[in-house]
Amino acid sequence: MKSSLRLHGAACTAAAVMLLPPGLAKALDVRQAIAGIEARYNRPRTMQLRFEQTYTGYGRPPRTERGVLYLRKPRRMRWEYEQPPGKLFLSDGKFVYFYSPAANRVEKMPLKESGDLRTPLAFLMGRLDLRRDFREFRSRPEGEDLHVVALPKSKNAPYREVVFVVTPEFRIKRLVVRGADESVMEFRFSAERINPPLPPDLFVFRAPPGVEFIEVGAAQETGN
Repeated sequence: MKSSLRLHGAACTAAAVMLLPPGLAKALDVRQAIAGIEARYNRPRTMQLRFEQTYTGYGRPPRTERGVLYLRKPRRMRWEYEQPPGKLFLSDGKFVYFYSPAANRVEKMPLKESGDLRTPLAFLMGRLDLRRDFREFRSRPEGEDLHVVALPKSKNAPYREVVFVVTPEFRIKRLVVRGADESVMEFRFSAERINPPLPPDLFVFRAPPGVEFIEVGAAQETGN
């Protein structure tokens, strides 16, 4: 079941707390980018934005999907897919749920155990501290933006690196998660809204009637 979650594997993103003229982007170093991203993401309580997600697995052609992402602190995410319609990936802060209408199945797993490539994005809606989560950063200019590669501290992380493409306003416009199994999940974000009114029950999973429900790991042991 863990491999299934990995294969179907958010993010989120940001507009500026500090506005810099575009010409200064090339002068940004990774320390400025980290400080700017943290300042930007630590302020909002909620976010809403559109996403385009492209998954590439070993020996498989890329698959692109899209929809709307809702985020609410702490660590709540709702990936609501328009393509394919009805697909849903949700974190209630403790568990993650993946619903596939095509399979008529729900899989539930503790957030901390999930190997899904969307779960690294949950750290953006906690108390963001990139140096706590990553041990090394590498950066280079990418046009007016900054390309940052972050390597995780934990050897047990389901991903081996996360790439941020950051605008001069410290908005993450593209995010790439490279899995430990060489899979790649790329996210592009647009139409973001800061602090929209998102009701808490938006992050409560409700299984459709007649769906197969599978609990994995500690979720199965506790029966929650």
